[in-house]
Amino acid sequence: MERCAWAKKELDIRYHDEEWGNPHHSEDSLFELLILETMQAGLSWSTILVKRENYREALDQFDYHKIASYSDEKVEELMNNAGIIRNRLKIKSIIKNAQAFIKVQKEWGSFDRYLWSFVDYQTIDNQFESIAEVPAQTELSNQLAKDLKKRGFSFIGPVTCYAFMQAAGLINDHTMNCSYRMAVNYDK
Repeated sequence: MERCAWAKKELDIRYHDEEWGNPHHSEDSLFELLILETMQAGLSWSTILVKRENYREALDQFDYHKIASYSDEKVEELMNNAGIIRNRLKIKSIIKNAQAFIKVQKEWGSFDRYLWSFVDYQTIDNQFESIAEVPAQTELSNQLAKDLKKRGFSFIGPVTCYAFMQAAGLINDHTMNCSYRMAVNYDK
């Protein structure tokens, strides 16, 4: 089995093989991926995957309704949690992003509908030969980042948006030699 070149560590391999690039439509899944991608800013994805279960536990299983009403006391509790990234701005952005997520749901009926509108409700299937060809950002990720920021989201620039679009399956960037390229589950 060949994989995309970035999938080397055990958690990276499992994430690559089972999740990355599969279209996500569940509100809970999209919120979780969005938060994890925003937490990655300045760090490696491997670091975030190692902490993913800690985030699930600390953030009420990524329940955005609960997170949207977190108090200052909860922020302090999270700041003292060694299992997550203890950056006050990032922690406060989780709460802000949960609130913005709910506002988008109210306006669009679902965050899924809003997000997938950026790709006309179909995965963009790139056909890169190597990981070196995969961009860090695109005009589309710039548009998404700009719109999310306008809607109140934070820690959500064009690079983070591109990684989020890959993770959530809006973009299929499995390289042409990757055995999982055609195994992407478009029905997820």
